[in-house]
Amino acid sequence: MRLQEIMRTNVERVEAERPLEEAWTLFKCRNIHHLAVTRQGAFVGILSERDCGGRRGAQLDKGNRVADVMTTSVVTATPDTTVRRAANLLRGHAVGCLPVVEKGKLKGIVTFTDLLELLGRGAIVPPRSSERQSVRYLHARKKPLPRVRSA
Repeated sequence: MRLQEIMRTNVERVEAERPLEEAWTLFKCRNIHHLAVTRQGAFVGILSERDCGGRRGAQLDKGNRVADVMTTSVVTATPDTTVRRAANLLRGHAVGCLPVVEKGKLKGIVTFTDLLELLGRGAIVPPRSSERQSVRYLHARKKPLPRVRSA
């Protein structure tokens, strides 16, 4: 599976020269953790909630602009990158999102959460607590394996 099949194409963006408070408002209103940073329409970096000081926004009261705290050395992928490769990039670089770029243009974004959701789609939902007891009971009643006699 390739990133073009799972990436989000409606990437939230913020201009690099905007006040950090504006980006913080986008994080909170849109319930997101990453913003693509642009300068005159060109993709120049990523701003994460963590860059702003985490959930409390410790960097906000310092009058910073987005450009002051954004990450400019961004790990990116292409639409043809495999999901496996994307997972390895996220894990290997300890980042939470992977901008998908083609010919210098931002095409989409894939987050760690997106990959977990993809992985979870095929998984069996864990049983509710009332069902767990019967599941354990069924497993406990399995017949033991026959003993093999040695000659």
